[in-house]
Amino acid sequence: MTPLTIRRARAADVAAIVAMLADDPLGAGRERPGDPRYAEAFATLDADPHQLLAVAEADGEVVGTLQLTFIAGLSRIGATRAQIEAVRVRTDQRGGGLGQRLVEWAIEQARARGCAMVQLTTDVSRTDAHRFYTRLGFAATHVGMKLAL
Repeated sequence: MTPLTIRRARAADVAAIVAMLADDPLGAGRERPGDPRYAEAFATLDADPHQLLAVAEADGEVVGTLQLTFIAGLSRIGATRAQIEAVRVRTDQRGGGLGQRLVEWAIEQARARGCAMVQLTTDVSRTDAHRFYTRLGFAATHVGMKLAL
């Protein structure tokens, strides 16, 4: 098994991250690899101490990614939550446990920062993802809603 490193993303990783975001049926319609706005978005994320854009790297190549956001709140006696977003594994790396390692790493990061819970949303069409997250211990306890602006 190739050694895997999970680390904070760097600006040089943005193209590989965007390629993974675009390489799926939903992302293909909403992502634009090469668009210069990704660099600005990365700079904003990287400067925010409540954001952690991470990559999984194997043999010097980015093979997975996720974003972890730490959300302070008053509910649950002032609990901080960690929100997992945009989990992606490069197509040729799927099925080998990399996604599980990424999510477990994110959970450990949340624990280390004192979070009371980890939450995520996943598109209703991603039935394989629903099974994956359930297997990792997540429960579908809420209904997520979005409003596009």
